[in-house]
Amino acid sequence: MSVTRRRFLTTAAAGSAAALIAGPELLAAPAARAASPAGDVVGKITVGYQGWFACAGDGAPINGWWHWSQNWSQTPSPSNNVIKAWPDMREYTHAYQTAYANLGNGQPATLFSSYDQQTVDTHFLWMQQNGCDTAALQRFNPNSSEGPTRDAMATKVRSSAETYGRKFYVMYDVTGWTTMQAEIKTDWTAKMSALTASSAYARQNGKPVVGIWGFGFNDANHPWDAPTCLDVISWFKSQGCYVMGGVPREWRTGTGGSRSGYIGVYHAFDMLSPWMVGAIGTAADSDNAYTTLTVPDLADCTANNVDYQPCVLPGDVSGRQRVHGDFMWRQFYNMARAGTQSVYISMFDEYGEGNQIAKTAENQSMTPTGSGLLALDEDGTACSSDYYLRLTADGGRMLKGQIALTATRPTQPVLSSGGGSGNLALGKPTSASGTSQGYASANAVDGDPNTYWESVDSAFPQWFQVDLGSATAVASVVMKLPAAWGARTQTLTLAGSTDGTTFSTLAGSAGYTFDPASGNSVTVTFGTASVRYLRATFTANTGWPAGQLSEFQVYAPSGGGGGDTTPPSAPTNLSVTGHTSTSVSLSWTASTDNVGVTGYQVKVNGATALTTAATTATVTGLSPSTTYSLAVVATDAAGNLSQPSATVSATTGPTTSANLALGKPTSESGHTQSYGSANTVDGDPNSYWESVDNAFPQWLMVDLGAATSVSRIVLKLPPATAWAARTQTLSVTGGADASAASTLVASAGYRFDPATDNAVTITFAAASVRYVRLTFTANTGWPAGQISEFEVYAS
Repeated sequence: MSVTRRRFLTTAAAGSAAALIAGPELLAAPAARAASPAGDVVGKITVGYQGWFACAGDGAPINGWWHWSQNWSQTPSPSNNVIKAWPDMREYTHAYQTAYANLGNGQPATLFSSYDQQTVDTHFLWMQQNGCDTAALQRFNPNSSEGPTRDAMATKVRSSAETYGRKFYVMYDVTGWTTMQAEIKTDWTAKMSALTASSAYARQNGKPVVGIWGFGFNDANHPWDAPTCLDVISWFKSQGCYVMGGVPREWRTGTGGSRSGYIGVYHAFDMLSPWMVGAIGTAADSDNAYTTLTVPDLADCTANNVDYQPCVLPGDVSGRQRVHGDFMWRQFYNMARAGTQSVYISMFDEYGEGNQIAKTAENQSMTPTGSGLLALDEDGTACSSDYYLRLTADGGRMLKGQIALTATRPTQPVLSSGGGSGNLALGKPTSASGTSQGYASANAVDGDPNTYWESVDSAFPQWFQVDLGSATAVASVVMKLPAAWGARTQTLTLAGSTDGTTFSTLAGSAGYTFDPASGNSVTVTFGTASVRYLRATFTANTGWPAGQLSEFQVYAPSGGGGGDTTPPSAPTNLSVTGHTSTSVSLSWTASTDNVGVTGYQVKVNGATALTTAATTATVTGLSPSTTYSLAVVATDAAGNLSQPSATVSATTGPTTSANLALGKPTSESGHTQSYGSANTVDGDPNSYWESVDNAFPQWLMVDLGAATSVSRIVLKLPPATAWAARTQTLSVTGGADASAASTLVASAGYRFDPATDNAVTITFAAASVRYVRLTFTANTGWPAGQISEFEVYAS
């Protein structure tokens, strides 16, 4: 069988693992430093993201069960199966029926499609919640029948990365791509390079990151000689890219799975990531790799000014490799003690090989009956579906120095009770039957007693719900209202659920009095129950005709006690959600504490800029076009301070006189010859866009990258006198999405005259838009829309 990336095995490696000692007495590696400073891949946790699952009926161009079944034209079933693990389907809004028997819990056996934007959004939300900084989007030969679907997936990944504050980059897997040398360059130039305009596209050393997986492998699917490989790497560097290489694990010695004579190819990469899937399967294997690969590999990379990003894998579920997290944690431990600063997780969503960290069936109640597929509890230890995401989060924290180096995994397979003193609901996802004005349900779990949720008025019953993330033992709920509010009695029921659909009553309907004399706080206790979702259903309120909560706290059985000397955990997932010329907006995942987090300090260049009780903040008063380092520290009521979060960098925008459209992505109804829409934002007044001739209406649109308040555009044609005067009739629309449906300026005729530099200025009432579109219906000078520069200015 020919060697492919997903089943890469060698004859020279793991056989010696049985003779190794797996204990912590192995020699520590010398200190090492990355060749590059921290960026979007150096010093970060990157996950390989396939995004290659489709289902019949999902609208994807491939129109089949892509990567779910052996025969993509037929519905997946036990006899038409290629996967080794079943996904946890509870958080997907779209699901597609398979031919498997029902799950063990009686639910239908359905699968997700990566083509649904909600699927990708869900995955990137999980990345945000669990410290996955960057996603490497896998891109195989795009000229095959899979090409159109892969093109669409790149756009969907971009959208999700921007939404959830993650970074992403294109990683070409050249396996089996025989005409790769020329076609990879064309694909980058014609399609993928446009993604680098996204604020979410990963950059390292100021350069967009591109991955190439497959150079130097010693098999027929990777046949290129060293000069060919060097040509491709050099070409991408000439395009201003930072090039990451996925290479054989024996790259340094040129033996086993690596071709000999390729060391010059490997050293030409900016970053090396040796592939480990199929090479290790036990903690002993990981210790062997630490000694024979990781330590000398890192030394070689350091000596040759190459960044190093080794693989960490959770293990194949079907091969019973995971050992409830011990296998993966041993790898994190070995990487951290070797001094590596970057890690590549193989992979995020690889259900086909069972090496996924994405949420997976916890037990046989969540897998199809009779399928033979194992769940995460295959070794007899219960694991929550998100366990390997949580394990990744802690591994990332250890690599970044946010927790101490430890050979014992701190993450338990199932969330423990925490001694009963910790609020399990703090910062967790919430939902509600409805919300009045801006009093959102998230206010009830933000740790701030002054913010609150309020349901729709005069519409009982109304409900509030919190998702603890996994089934957890709980025994009491504390509900609060702001301390200054007058007394009132709310009538409500408490219920719990493990799946978010079927609820059991924990505390029957009763009236609970919230009295400022007792801190407007109510405690409800009940027998211990294992639930993931808790719901409070309100039927009456004597103080206001709606359900109201400022804090909804959930506690496990038993109690804590003693003085509070425990600091909160460090805030995680700090990300920049927006910026202006004088401000930067941030969001982060709430810290946890044995008593409760009371607030956060936002640090700018090491100094406290503001404090807040929320998990979002906007720092104002900054200078335009300036880069700042930002971090967040959590505090509790006893004054304990957490370790700082990971630092993020943000650069404020230019002054409002800058052209916001310069260099931004464009789109169009069409163009003639080589006069593409990108010419209108290149800053060169002599290049131009020309639409399809004799086919009005035609349109041109620019994507500013984020919603921005704008009130003026300037349109130009080449200034040369050869361009005679002409009048173009056009309208201006805009919006938050690519429909750009709001009219900014109605259709009118605009005269472009060489006597006035062939320029037209159009002003309008300030509007917050991301996309600005011009729609042309006439041109007296040529039967097409024509623009050389499309400039957009802030209000």
